[in-house]
Amino acid sequence: MTVAIRRVLIANRGEIALRIIHAAQALGIETVLATSQADRDSLPARMADRALCIGPAQSSESYLKIDALLTAALESGCDALHPGYGFLAESEQLAEACAKEGIIFVGPTPDQILRMGNKLEARALARQAGVPMLPGSEKVNDFEQAMTIADGIGYPVMLKAAAGGGGRGMKIVPRREDMQRLFAAASGESRAAFGDDTLYLERYISNARHVEVQILGDSHGHVIHLGERDCSLQRRHQKVVEESPAPLLPEALRQSIRDAALKLGRGIAYQNAGTVEFIVDGDIGEFYFLEMNTRIQVEHPVSEMVSGIDLVQEQFRVAAGEALRFTQEDVVLRGHAIECRINAEVPSEGFRPSPGLITVWQPPQGPNIRLDSHCYAGYRVPIYYDSMLAKLIVYGSDRNEAIQRMRSALARFQVEGIGTTLPFLRYAMAQEDFVAGRVNTALVEKMINEMAAK
Repeated sequence: MTVAIRRVLIANRGEIALRIIHAAQALGIETVLATSQADRDSLPARMADRALCIGPAQSSESYLKIDALLTAALESGCDALHPGYGFLAESEQLAEACAKEGIIFVGPTPDQILRMGNKLEARALARQAGVPMLPGSEKVNDFEQAMTIADGIGYPVMLKAAAGGGGRGMKIVPRREDMQRLFAAASGESRAAFGDDTLYLERYISNARHVEVQILGDSHGHVIHLGERDCSLQRRHQKVVEESPAPLLPEALRQSIRDAALKLGRGIAYQNAGTVEFIVDGDIGEFYFLEMNTRIQVEHPVSEMVSGIDLVQEQFRVAAGEALRFTQEDVVLRGHAIECRINAEVPSEGFRPSPGLITVWQPPQGPNIRLDSHCYAGYRVPIYYDSMLAKLIVYGSDRNEAIQRMRSALARFQVEGIGTTLPFLRYAMAQEDFVAGRVNTALVEKMINEMAAK
């Protein structure tokens, strides 16, 4: 099936670039891949209809250069641009630049990216939509103000960067006497990462689960959800394992979380794919708004597996101006899906990065096993980018079947030449807490410590 978009520039690399290429080609859309010099011979570059080198290996001179991307799109006759995730995926400047040149940005509007990208404004919009919020503050100007607010909330508290996420500019403050030091550290990190040292403060939840809802909206006023994902297994605020649906959630709480995501999405008339993220307090069974990501997520495949909906293809359709092809009642969620992120890192050495030449690449195959990856035997993992090699996704009729299938798939996944996180993932899938669904954001660190002690 074709859509109104004729040719798309893919402004990304790695597995997500390949994922977008497959979705676009299935819709009859020609693909042009923007590559750095390090990625000119990559698998996505081979699979795209055309590849254009836009700059050196360093992302600041290639994937993060709006002018270079726009020039590539215009010179190759693209009428659309898909940013993937990471890099400039949540840049309102890129979306605005596309609009000025008459290029369709495959994502939400520049205003939606801007408003949801600022955590303080996103919190205000969530509050207006009636979404539960953690006790906390808006902007805090200095550590003394932060201490006053924290005194009223109670320690521990969490300092967060208003301008971004990913764990940068984020500090847990366990005691009052730690505030001055950690406030300075958080503001410094935020300024270095985002060019903005604005912080805000929230109550810290020790037994926290990270649950997010996949939403999809169009330009005709329709917003639906595709269920929730549990992304609690994290290392240093970076997700390691994701699954859908979230285990051990009371159905009333599950529905409330989904409804809250829809309230926010409909409140801002959201367009395209997006994710509304929440923190669930495992001790009291309450949930609170965390942030919204205005792009396709790394973990989108688990939502695709349980819904049967190709999210990237729907991104193209919505961007082309089409109305959603289904209502909320049409979305039927079945079974259980789990995704493991496989990185070029050595778990036994503190997850040291391990770039280099892959000499053996033998991924598992079989029913209900999906691998999203740009890697192969003979591929050299570059030093310049994120260490993710692949996403291994499995589907089962229920969670137990999905876990067993993932264990089997991980056991059969053979990679040589570089270190990977496969050993840790195999260990994690066998741990009693995970199998029982007793997950929270501290579980991975607990697993790492236990694995190191053996």
